[in-house]
Amino acid sequence: MTFLPSSLPFSWRRLSLLLALVLLVQAAQAQVQLRGTIIDKDTKEALPFASVSVNKTTIGTTTNVDGEFSLNVPKLPVTLILSELGHLRDTLRVTSNAELLRIPLASAVVELPEVKVGSYPYQLVNHAYQEMEKNYGRKYFGKAFYRQITRIANQPTELQEVVWNVKSSNARIEGTTMAQGRYAAVPSITSFANFSLYTKSYGLYDANADTAKSLALLSPNVFKNYLLELKGVLAGADSLKGGIAEIDFETRPELTKYRAQGTVWIDIDTYRVVRYRMSTPNFTASTNNVNQKFRNTKLELEMAFQATEAPTAPLEYMKVNLNSELITPGKPVAPLSVSSFTYFYDTNTTPTGLPYARVSVQDRDLEAIKSVKYDPAFWVNNSAVKRTPVEDEVIQSFEKKGAFGTMVKAPEKKPATRRR
Repeated sequence: MTFLPSSLPFSWRRLSLLLALVLLVQAAQAQVQLRGTIIDKDTKEALPFASVSVNKTTIGTTTNVDGEFSLNVPKLPVTLILSELGHLRDTLRVTSNAELLRIPLASAVVELPEVKVGSYPYQLVNHAYQEMEKNYGRKYFGKAFYRQITRIANQPTELQEVVWNVKSSNARIEGTTMAQGRYAAVPSITSFANFSLYTKSYGLYDANADTAKSLALLSPNVFKNYLLELKGVLAGADSLKGGIAEIDFETRPELTKYRAQGTVWIDIDTYRVVRYRMSTPNFTASTNNVNQKFRNTKLELEMAFQATEAPTAPLEYMKVNLNSELITPGKPVAPLSVSSFTYFYDTNTTPTGLPYARVSVQDRDLEAIKSVKYDPAFWVNNSAVKRTPVEDEVIQSFEKKGAFGTMVKAPEKKPATRRR
C-alpha cells in the first residue's frame, strides 16, 4: 500500500489515487483462472474435497462435493500439487487455461501393518475415543453453508440453502444461529420441516451421554457392540509417519435394536479421526400425514475433519442422505430422496459472543429462514456457496417461479399488438 503525503495538491493526489486504482485493476485482470475436476483414476468418480495448491506458494483451494475446483493464479505456467485421502499425491504442470482440466488420481497402495489381526483395530478406535474425549473441550467458531434438496420420483420438489454461524467441536456441531437462508418448493405429496436436525444433532461423541449404554462407535463399548476389520493403512503425505488406518465397522448381529455399518479413518500417530462414514438401514421416519408411510428407508451420514497436524481438528464437511419409498393411499409408490451437504469455513478458535442455540426437535427450518430478511446479494457474492451444474439447474427452476425473492427477473412482457 502506498501512502500519499497530505501536502500534495488536491489534483495531484486525486491523479495519484486514480493511477493506483488503475494498477490495482490491471493486477486483478492479470489473474489467470484455472478450472477443472479431480477424479479417481480407476472408477472415474469425482473426488470431493481434494487439495489443489500451487507448488512453492500459499495459493490453494479444495474441490467441491462434485470434485470441481476453481483457482486463480498470477500467471502461467504453474505446477499444481494434488492430494486426497486414499489417493496418491501427484503434480501437474499447467501451461494453458483454454480448457477445463480433468485430473485423475491413482488410489493409494493399502498396506496392512505387521499387527493386522486380533485387537489392533479395536485399539485404534479406543485410542481415537480417548483422544476425542480428552480434546472435546476445544471449541471452534465460524460459518457453515447448508444445502438440502428433496426429490420425489426423481423430480426436485424442495430446496433449502442456509448459512449458519456455527459453534463446533472435534466431534459435532455444538450450536448455530441463522445468518442467511432461502427456501423454495413446489406442490408435492410431502415436505420436510426439520431435516437439518440430523446434521445439527449427530456427533461422534457426546459428553452428556451415558457411556455404559452408548451405542456409538467411539465409546467404551466398541468391542461389545461392533465388529471391526482393518482394511489397510493409507500412506500419508509424510513418509516418516504411520499413515491413516482404514477400518470397516458393523454392529454385531445380536444388537437388534440398532443397525449400522460404515468406515472410519484414523491417523495412526495422533489417533485423530480424519473421516467417518456410516449408514443405517432401519432408520425410522414419519410425516405429518398420518396416512403416509416410509418403506425401505436408509440414512447415510459422512463427516470429514480439516487436515491439521494438531491433535484435534474442526469439521470440514458433513453429508446426510435419506433414501426411501413413500407410500401414499391412492397414489403409486414414489421413490424419495433428501440430500443435504454442509461445508464449514472461516473456522477459528476465537469466541464470537453470538447466541448459539442447541438443536431441538421443535426446530422448524422454514420458520428460521423466514426470521431473517432475504438478501440476494449475499448469495451472489458468497464464494462459500459452491454450486454444481445439476444444482444450478434446480435452483434456477425455482428462482424463475419467484421462490427466492426473484433473483432471476421474470421476462418482460411484450407490448400487445393491435389487430386491424
